[in-house]
Amino acid sequence: QVQLVESGGGLVQPGGSLRLSCAASGFAFSTFAMRWYRQGPGMERELVAYINSGGISTYYPNSIKGRFTISRDNAKNTMYLQMNSLEPGDTAVYICHARRDSTEFWGQGTQVTVSS
Repeated sequence: QVQLVESGGGLVQPGGSLRLSCAASGFAFSTFAMRWYRQGPGMERELVAYINSGGISTYYPNSIKGRFTISRDNAKNTMYLQMNSLEPGDTAVYICHARRDSTEFWGQGTQVTVSS
C-alpha cells in the first residue's frame, strides 16, 4: 500500500519556523522526484519546492527562494521542508507529491497557519 504522510504543521507567529516531514512507503521512493505543494484559503494549489530523485537538483518559486529548503533522505524514505521567515501568506495546507514518469502519488496534507 502506497502512503505519503505529512507531519510537522502547526500554528506559528510571523517570522517563525517550521519543519515539515513527508514519510513515504509502499513504492521505490529513491526513484521518484518529490514536490511540496500548498493550497491556501481561496487559492489554487501551487508548487512550493521540487527535488529530484537523487536530492541533487532543487527548484523554488521566487516567493519561496531564500526562505524554504527542500531535502530528502532516501535511506529513511523521507522528504523534508524547512520553512523559515514565515509570513501570513504562507498559511495553507502543505501537500507531499511523488512522481516518476506518469506515476504519481499525493499525501493528505498538513495545515500550516502563520498568525499573531
